Amino acid sequence: MSQTVERAIRVLELISESPRHPTDVAASLDVHRTTALRLLRDLCQGGLARKREDGSFAVGYRLAGLAQSALEQFDLRTIAHSHLLELGRKLRLTVHIATVEDGRVFYVDKVDPQSGVRLYSQIGKPVVLHTSGVGKVLLAYMPAEERAHVLDGYAYERFTDATVTTADDFAAQLREIRGRGWATDDGEYEPFVNCVAVPVRDGTGAVRTALSVTALKAQVDLARLQELLPTIRTTAHTISRALGWTQ
Repeated sequence: MSQTVERAIRVLELISESPRHPTDVAASLDVHRTTALRLLRDLCQGGLARKREDGSFAVGYRLAGLAQSALEQFDLRTIAHSHLLELGRKLRLTVHIATVEDGRVFYVDKVDPQSGVRLYSQIGKPVVLHTSGVGKVLLAYMPAEERAHVLDGYAYERFTDATVTTADDFAAQLREIRGRGWATDDGEYEPFVNCVAVPVRDGTGAVRTALSVTALKAQVDLARLQELLPTIRTTAHTISRALGWTQ
């Protein structure tokens, strides 16, 4: 990747998180302010960024339109979205659906509750495999050879006291998940967040997709989330059928 393209991508990521001043962008990229300003102006000319009255830069309206068009190309999202909406309305919690591609797990779609706290997670960004419910489900059901390839050299970084940090412990966790049919994140990435996740099958019966329901622990604890598993599994089954699974 060329340096200019790499920097432009990083700038778009930064201003997508929140509006930024050129000095902030320059510091993040470790470049001179004039370089950052030139990148921002070029993105503005392309409609991908816009300058605000306070001198900061935010995402452009063209970028929002391109993002929406891109999302519509994801068949999984098109198929699953209405089911996620229904589950989200029923549970009043955050619902994610994720898939695996090239050894990485991405959120394909997300539905937040209409009221209450919205959790920080982004469609299209990779999730941390050893701390996320969806990552664990997909690894647990992955063919052994593929799983070994994905985890070859994997770093089990500690994020909280609950994070699994060794390959042996994680392998044992994946065996347990495969046996019972669902996974959890019990404050393993952020101590105040928990979730449960279940597999979604495609037309061949393979598990390349996972569905999760996430909540703040202060709002809904893990025990309560586990009580919701029958409802969550019903939605996963419905999506699996829509993807062509017939059993």
